Amino acid sequence: MFIPGSWRKSSYSGEGDGNACLEIATSPTRTAVRDSKAPALAALTFPTASFTAFVDALKDADQDAPRGRDA
Repeated sequence: MFIPGSWRKSSYSGEGDGNACLEIATSPTRTAVRDSKAPALAALTFPTASFTAFVDALKDADQDAPRGRDA
């Protein structure tokens, strides 16, 4: 179970209220993800090691993505 107030938004949440993003909460063994626009609805939980591997794979894919001339 994740304690209210333990949720945090990404620094990439956008301007204003930053509601166009996901929020995460962590414990030593689990990472939970929820929609910031509907925080009372269900959250997805993952083993922390699996979630970390997922985020690392996203970062690697972003670095390998081709860039346009303006990027």
